[in-house]
Amino acid sequence: MDMTGIAATDIQAAGFSPERIGKIGTVMQRFVDRGVLPGLITVVARHGKIAHLECFGVTDIESQTPMRPDAIFRIYSMTKPITAVATMMLVEDGLIQLNDPVCRYIPAFKDTKVFVRHTEQGVELADLQRDITVHDLLTHTAGLSYGFFDDTPVDEMYRQARLMTNSDPMPLTLEAMVTRLASLPLVHQPGTVWRYSVAHDVLGHLISVVAGMPFDQFLSERVFTPLGMADTGFYVPDDKLSRLVTLYSATASGAFIKAPKTSIWRDPKRAPSGGGGLVSTAADYLRFAQMLLNGGVLDGVRLLSRKSVALMTRNHLSAGMLPFAVDARYPELGYGYGLGVGVLMNAAEAEELAGEGMYYWSGAAKTRWWNDPSEDLIGLMMAQVLTPTRLPEVEAIKTVFRTLVYQAIED
Repeated sequence: MDMTGIAATDIQAAGFSPERIGKIGTVMQRFVDRGVLPGLITVVARHGKIAHLECFGVTDIESQTPMRPDAIFRIYSMTKPITAVATMMLVEDGLIQLNDPVCRYIPAFKDTKVFVRHTEQGVELADLQRDITVHDLLTHTAGLSYGFFDDTPVDEMYRQARLMTNSDPMPLTLEAMVTRLASLPLVHQPGTVWRYSVAHDVLGHLISVVAGMPFDQFLSERVFTPLGMADTGFYVPDDKLSRLVTLYSATASGAFIKAPKTSIWRDPKRAPSGGGGLVSTAADYLRFAQMLLNGGVLDGVRLLSRKSVALMTRNHLSAGMLPFAVDARYPELGYGYGLGVGVLMNAAEAEELAGEGMYYWSGAAKTRWWNDPSEDLIGLMMAQVLTPTRLPEVEAIKTVFRTLVYQAIED
C-alpha cells in the first residue's frame, strides 16, 4: 500500500465518494483550529487501497513543525494487539496452548494469592481456585490490574511496588516487573471478571521465556521485519528522533503541557512493555492492520492462519462480564472483548455505524485503530495527547472520525 499521498489512490475504486470522504479533512482541521489537538494523522483504507491520508496541525507546538506522514507516535496500548498476535504465533508453533497455566512458564505465579480484605491482623488472602492461563492474560480476566485505572487495595499495592510510574511505563526490567507482580495478590479469581491490566506485559515475558529470546527481538524478527514495519519498536534511534511527535498532557481546561516522557523512548535498553511500550507510524500500523484484515497474511507473508485471526477477533467474555470497561465510568456498551482487541457485538446498543464484528483498540495518547471485516475497511487515527480524564471534545474526535468514514461509503 502506498503511503505517499492521496493522489496515488483511486478513491472510487475503494468504494468511497471523493466528495463525501473529503469531509474528514474539513472536520479534522476544524478540531485542530479550535485547539482540541495540536496535530494528528487520519488514514482510511478499503479493499487494500488507501482512500484517505491526511496530516493536520503540528508535531510540536513550540517549533510549529508541521505534522508529517512518517511521524513516529507512542502507541501505548495499541501495543497490545501486536503482543496478542505474537502470542498466537507461539500457539501456532505448537509451543504453548491457550489453556496452559502461566506458572508452567513463569514459576513465580505458582504461589500467587487473591486479595479478600484488610483485617486488623493484616491482609486476608485466598488461594487460587485455578491457575491463571494464557487465555486469561489475553482476555484481561487473569485477576491482574494496572495500578492507576482503579483504586482498589490491590491497585495501591501496585503503586507502592512501582510496577509502573507516571514517567515510565516500565521502570524495571521485564523479568523483575513480572516477578514482583506475581508476589502481589490478584484483585479477583482468574476467569471471573474483566479488568484492564498489565497482562500483556506478562505475556511479553512469557513469550521471551518460551521463544528463548528477548521479547523485543521476537517482535522484530517474527512480526516487524516480515511485515516491513521499519519504524516500529520500543525506542527511537537518534537518526529518527526528529520524527518523534512531542507528547502533551491536556489539562481539564484543554491547555497543553509538554509531557516529560521523551528521554525514555530514546533508550534502547528500556524494558519492552507488551502492554504499552511501542512506537510506530501510521504506515507501519496500517500494514499490521491490513495483515489482520487479510486473515493473517500481507504481501505473501503469513504470520497467522485465518482461523487464529477469527478466534482473536470474536468475543470471549461471558454475559456476566459484560459490558467491559477500561474505566468503570464508561462501559463499552454493545462490545465484547477478544484476544487483545475489543469486538463490536451489537451496533444498535453501541450506537455505531460500523458492522458487527468490527474490532479495534486505542492508545492512551489518542491513537485509535479499527478493522471492519464486513466492509473490508481499516480506520486509523494517530495523535499524541494524554488526558487526566475523558475530555468531551477530545473523545468526540474519535467518534466523529468513524462516522465520517462510514458516511462516505458508496458501494
